[in-house]
Amino acid sequence: MIDFHSHILPNVDDGSRSIDETFNLLKEAEKAGFEGVISTSHYIEGRYEVNAAEREVWINGIYENLNVKDIKLNLYLASEIYFSENIIKLLENEEASTINDTSYVLFELPINSEPLNLYDIIYEMMSYKLVPILAHPERYSFIQKKPELVCDLIKKGVLMQCNYGSILGQYNTKTQIMVRKLLQNNCVHFLGSDAHKENTIYPLIPSALKKIKELIGKDKLEQITTINPKLALTNKRIDIDEPKEIELTAKEKVIMFDGGYFSRLKSMMGHIIK
Repeated sequence: MIDFHSHILPNVDDGSRSIDETFNLLKEAEKAGFEGVISTSHYIEGRYEVNAAEREVWINGIYENLNVKDIKLNLYLASEIYFSENIIKLLENEEASTINDTSYVLFELPINSEPLNLYDIIYEMMSYKLVPILAHPERYSFIQKKPELVCDLIKKGVLMQCNYGSILGQYNTKTQIMVRKLLQNNCVHFLGSDAHKENTIYPLIPSALKKIKELIGKDKLEQITTINPKLALTNKRIDIDEPKEIELTAKEKVIMFDGGYFSRLKSMMGHIIK
């Protein structure tokens, strides 16, 4: 398996706080069953701006010391780029990085608001022969309310990377519901730990894998944990299944639009909605 999304570099973003924590994270990753970890440090203009050259020095230095630490992992350089009109410029100037210097690029959106120019920037990336990969779509509140956006983005050429922790309810109930829907409807192409700190997600990976396997089966699980990541790392084409329309139940819609609605309605109506 390849961990497609992690924050393992020390003091580069809000991830690892020290080189010791970095090696502890990598030990956890190996124990969880990963053979490779892609370092996707945040690149957020005005906040986290460690350039590609500096991050590559870190990757090489860490990799050279893995044998000393008795850790058997491959490490790869990338960025999780915060949505910006300057994504192409950041890549051209070698501030941010694609996945292992390929055409695949991981980007994230504001958690609570859909950018008005989302499609414009996606089209721009694709015009430069890049393959956009949206980080953790299940976590965005506007996608939780409008999941059809994911299907539309996939049809436009965007791939999706979900977090292992989402299936375990690591974030919230809305995220857990949404990741299940995405997995069940051919809307997930990669999985990542999104690890920031030790003793958080990596020890829970076996439990997450079990739940995901129950949803989509062994073959599909291998596709999104191993096969697709390896294709991306070597800049090869990924053939995807047609995404299915995501339908929320009435109860799920209420949860997505207002998680507190049930308690207020019970108070008003005097009975429980099931």
